[in-house]
Amino acid sequence: MEDHKERLTTCISTTELERRWKAAREMMQEDKIDYLLMRNDEEYLGGYVKWFSDFTARHSYPFTVIFPLDDEMTTINCGSSPPPSPAFPPQWAARGVKKSIGAPSLPSLCYSSAYDAELATGVLKEKKGATIGLVGMSFIPVPFYEYLRKHLPGANFVDATDKIDQIKAVKSEEEIGLIKKTAVLQDTAMEYVRKSIRPGRRDFEIYAESHYSVSMQGSERGLVYVVSRPSGTPPPGPPHRHFFNRTMKEGDEVFVLIETNGPGGFYAEIARPFSIGEPSQALQDAWGVAREAQQLTLNSLRPGADPKDLWEANNAFLQKNGYRPERRLYAHGQGYDLVERPALRYDEPMKIKTGMNINVHPFVASDNVFVNICDNYIVTETGTSPCLHKTPKEIIVV
Repeated sequence: MEDHKERLTTCISTTELERRWKAAREMMQEDKIDYLLMRNDEEYLGGYVKWFSDFTARHSYPFTVIFPLDDEMTTINCGSSPPPSPAFPPQWAARGVKKSIGAPSLPSLCYSSAYDAELATGVLKEKKGATIGLVGMSFIPVPFYEYLRKHLPGANFVDATDKIDQIKAVKSEEEIGLIKKTAVLQDTAMEYVRKSIRPGRRDFEIYAESHYSVSMQGSERGLVYVVSRPSGTPPPGPPHRHFFNRTMKEGDEVFVLIETNGPGGFYAEIARPFSIGEPSQALQDAWGVAREAQQLTLNSLRPGADPKDLWEANNAFLQKNGYRPERRLYAHGQGYDLVERPALRYDEPMKIKTGMNINVHPFVASDNVFVNICDNYIVTETGTSPCLHKTPKEIIVV
C-alpha cells in the first residue's frame, strides 16, 4: 500500500499547530467568539488559512477555514459538490480538521459566488446566535459576506483580524528555523543567478533560472523580479513578467529580487544589484545610501518601536541625500504571507515585538538611478539578529 505521506513537502509540526490553536482559542475565550472564519485564494498573501491548517489556497481557487472555539475545524475547498472527491485536505494529511467539504465555486463564474458561503452557513448555524470572528476581511468577497449576513440573522459578526495578526506576527523557534532555511535557499539562488547573467540573455531567462533554483530547493511559491537597463536611464518598469523581455548588454545594471517561500512555506526576501562590467559612480553612490538607510532602520528596530517613527526617519534620510521619499512601504513582516504585518510605514498601529521576522528593503531612486537592498532580520529583545542572508552586501559585478 502506498505511503501517502511521502508525497508531502515540509510540514509544520503538530506541536506548533497546537500552539497556534491554543493561542487563538485563548483570544476567542476572552473576546467571547464562537467561530473564526477565514478565506484565502492565493499563496502569496494566503497566510491565515495556512497558519491554522498548514494548507493554503492556490491559483485563485478559494479555500475557507472555520475554526470553532470548542471543536475541530471545517475546511471548504474549491472542488466538487458534497461529498467532495477528493476532499481537501485529504484525511491522511489533515490535522485538527473534523470535516472537509467542497463547492464548485469559482470567482470567474459569477452565479457560483455564494456556493461556498452556503456551506459555511450550514456549519455556523449549528450554534444559534453565534459570535463569528472574521479573519482577514480584505480577502472575503462581498457575495460571501452578504450571504452569511442574510442567512445567519441572529449571528454577531466581529472583525478578529488584528487579534490574530498580533499572535501570528511573533514567530516561534520552529518558525524561525524554517525562515532561516528560506534565507539560505535564496542565497543559493543568488549565486546561481550570478553565474547566469551575461550579455545576450533576456531578463526572463534569468527570471526562469531563479525560479528553477528556488524550486529545486523546496520553494513552492514566490515572486522574482529581474530587470536590466543601461546605466543612467530612468528606473525600471513594473515588476511583472510581461516586462521581462529585454536583452542584456555590456555595461548594463541588472536588479534582481527573489521574494519566495522555502521549505514549510515561510517567506523571506533578498535583493541585490548586478553590474555587467564596472558599475557607474551613480549606482555606487546610490548603493552606499541604500546600505546606510538599511542600517539606520536596524539601529532602531527593537521591541516597542513605532513603525511611523521608522518610516519618517527613513524618508528624512533619503531626502537629505537627494533621493525620493518612500511612498508605499520600505520594510515589513514576513511569515506565511509575502507581505505581513507590521508594515514599516505611517499608518501601521502594530508596534515591533521580539520574535518578528522583518524584511528591511529601502529603495533609493532618482531620475537616473534605482537600487534596492533587501534582507531579513529577526527582532530580538535588544535589537535584531545578524542578517539571515549571507550574500555579500555589495554590487555584484559579472
